[in-house]
Amino acid sequence: EFFALPQSPQLFKQILMVSGMDRYFQICKCFRDEDLRADRQPEFTQVDVEISFATRDLVCGIVEGAMRRVLKTIGREIEAPFRRMPYDEAMARYGSDKPDLRCGMPIHELSDVFQQSSFGVFRDAVDSGGAVRGLVVEGGARASRRELDQLVEQAKQLGGSGLVWARRPAGAVQSSVLKAAGEQSIHAALDAAGAGEADLLLVASGAGFAASELLGQLRLSIAKERGLLRSDAFELLWVVDFPLFEWKEEDGRFTSMHHPFTSPADEDIDRLDSDQRSVRAKAYDLVMNGSEIAGGSIRIHRQDLQRRIFRLLGISDEEARARFGFFLDALAYGTPPHGGIAFGLDRIVALLAGESSIRDVMAFPKTAQAVDLMAGAPSPVDLRQLRELHIKLG
Repeated sequence: EFFALPQSPQLFKQILMVSGMDRYFQICKCFRDEDLRADRQPEFTQVDVEISFATRDLVCGIVEGAMRRVLKTIGREIEAPFRRMPYDEAMARYGSDKPDLRCGMPIHELSDVFQQSSFGVFRDAVDSGGAVRGLVVEGGARASRRELDQLVEQAKQLGGSGLVWARRPAGAVQSSVLKAAGEQSIHAALDAAGAGEADLLLVASGAGFAASELLGQLRLSIAKERGLLRSDAFELLWVVDFPLFEWKEEDGRFTSMHHPFTSPADEDIDRLDSDQRSVRAKAYDLVMNGSEIAGGSIRIHRQDLQRRIFRLLGISDEEARARFGFFLDALAYGTPPHGGIAFGLDRIVALLAGESSIRDVMAFPKTAQAVDLMAGAPSPVDLRQLRELHIKLG
C-alpha cells in the first residue's frame, strides 16, 4: 500500500475550512514530479493560503496588498488593482496563459482580412474554424532578406508550418506572399494590425490558438534580442476565466485544467453536461513578467456538484468513494464557500533579484537533471536496503 492521495494538500486545507477555521496559511516544502526548467526544481517553497467565505475579488485584494509590500522591499511602487485578463484574451493576444507585458507587442486578429483572400492557406485556415493572426515588429521594415529568412526558419523550428512577412516602406507593399495574396489583402492586413511604414508584420495561421502560440514565442525572442525584457521592470496581472476542463487526446477524455476541486463559474453550470469546453473555472493565476508566481481558485463546496464534476472527469461514484470518500463526507457538514491561492516563493525571489533561474536563489539546488552535485545524489543503494523496503529493480 502507498501514500498516493491525489491533490492531498488541496483537500486538507479545504477540510480546515469545513472544520470552522476561517483562514489559513502555511509555508511549506513541496515536491514536483515533472520536467524541470530554469524556474522549476524537484523541491520548492510554497506559501499556501485558504480563506472561508472567499470571493475572487477578496483573494485578489489580499494578494495585491501583499505584493505591493513585497515590491517595496526592493524599492518598487506598483499600482493596484492589477489588470485582469481572461484566458482567451491572453492566449489570442500574447500566445500564452502567462503573458509578459513588459514589451508590449500584442498579437492582432486578421482572420476577417483573409477570409475572402486569394491566398488559399489563410483562407482555408479561416474556413476550417482556425485563425490568422499577426505580430507587428516596430522598426522591423529595415530587416534584410537574410534576417527575414531567419525569422521564417525560426518559426519552423518552433513547430510552425510557415510564417508570412509583410511591410510597406515608403508606401510600397512587400510580402513573402504578395503574388498569392494580392496587394490589396496585404495592405488591409497591415492596416488592421496598425503597422506603420517603418514596421514589419509577421503573420501565421492555425487551429485554435496555434497561430498565437507561434507568434507569442517569436514575440518574446524578438523582445529579448532588443533588450525589452528588463529585469528591473515589473508588470503584474491576473489571468482569469480559465476553462474548467481541457481535452486530453491521448486519454480520450476531459481532465481538469486546474484541479478537480475548482468551482465552475455560476453562469456556466447549466452547460456542464452539454458543452464542457465552454465552461469556465473560478480560477486565477497571478503573473509577473511572464512567470506564474501564484495560482488558485474558488473551490467547490457542495457535495452534489463535486460528485458531478468527478463523473464528468470519468471518475465513477465507486472510485470517488474509494479515493475521496473522507472529503465527500466532509462536504456534507455545511461547508462554507471558500477559496485560496498558493505562491511560488523561490520564483518570486528570483524575479525580485533579477535572476533567470530559481537555482540562483535556493540553498543546495539540484541540476536540471535533478542531481545534487554536492552530495552526489541520487546514487545506488545497498541491495539489503532495497529488500527491507520490498523494492525490486527491474
